[in-house]
Amino acid sequence: MVKGLIIILVLVVVVPILFILMWVVGAYNRLVALRNRYKNAFAQIDVQLKRRYDLIPNLVETAKGYIKHERGTLEAVIAARNAASTASARAAQNPGEAGAMKDLSGAEAALTGTLGRLFALSEAYPDLKANTTMMRLMEELTSTENKVAFARQAYNDSVMGYNTQRETFPTNMIAGPFNFGPAELFVIEKPEEKEAPKVSF
Repeated sequence: MVKGLIIILVLVVVVPILFILMWVVGAYNRLVALRNRYKNAFAQIDVQLKRRYDLIPNLVETAKGYIKHERGTLEAVIAARNAASTASARAAQNPGEAGAMKDLSGAEAALTGTLGRLFALSEAYPDLKANTTMMRLMEELTSTENKVAFARQAYNDSVMGYNTQRETFPTNMIAGPFNFGPAELFVIEKPEEKEAPKVSF
């Protein structure tokens, strides 16, 4: 009789507690794995951004010899590059943190805008446009931009998976107490992409 009560007690109390404990450990480990996945995905972005930041001074230096009286544009490119590099370093310390990701997005949008002005300006200087070093640097920069875009998409997919897991019931009961905060997507705002293209006939 006593043995039977002990077995029933074990089945009713201990087994559910073990099941709950195993579920908590599993949910915690899933969240850790997803967080590590998006941090690794950001590291891939960081590698490409650093490559991009290293190319820009060479691009400006090449252009400097041809467009001497466009000093403001060249200085704006370097300033935007430095701001983006600083924002990237801050984001790399804590990928997914909302403030750092928004700063990086803003800095990248500003850098893209100033590079666009530099490229438009280079069109007005045929010697610069024909310069082989300039053409090679622009090709490398374009290739790097594509790699950044792919890495950003992989990062955003990883963040989406992590955020979905941490917000889904019942995992959300584990996320809060164990400090699994939300991760921020890396979205570069471009005002021209929000406007519908103008078509004229």
